[in-house]
Amino acid sequence: MAENENTANVTADELLQLVSFKIGSEEYGIDILKVQEINRMPDITKVPQAAHYVDGVINLRGKVIPIINTRRKFSLDEKDHDKDTRIVVVDINSEVIGLIVDSVNEVLRIPNSIVEPPPNVTIDSGADYITGVARLEDRLLILLDLGKLVGDTAEQMSEITEEVFA
Repeated sequence: MAENENTANVTADELLQLVSFKIGSEEYGIDILKVQEINRMPDITKVPQAAHYVDGVINLRGKVIPIINTRRKFSLDEKDHDKDTRIVVVDINSEVIGLIVDSVNEVLRIPNSIVEPPPNVTIDSGADYITGVARLEDRLLILLDLGKLVGDTAEQMSEITEEVFA
């Protein structure tokens, strides 16, 4: 009985709370505390001089935020947006950015113990923003480091949008 009590009493420090979403055929997870909201696809305003993976900007309740096309960022084939396409609005170091994802799956609470370090394979710079891989019952979940994923995109986009929309 004591053994069951120990496994049932997993503390909050040992659990990861993640938002999971699909990009292509893979499922990814990000820290739920970084997610501000999840929205349907709005109209996106193109911005000149933006990085190739930046679709443009949107007006979110009076705030202009850059939108990153994750398919382009991950060097995947383009796909038309559909009813499942979402923008995951995240806060990274006080910069708000939107990530276009193919679909949002669920909020997960998983024990930190099922997360393994990323594979020690050098395949492009994409591996830089993978923090680990969680082994779920029926699938793998790739955990992303948002800071490394978007880098200084928010700062660059803030400068560009200030010039364009000033």
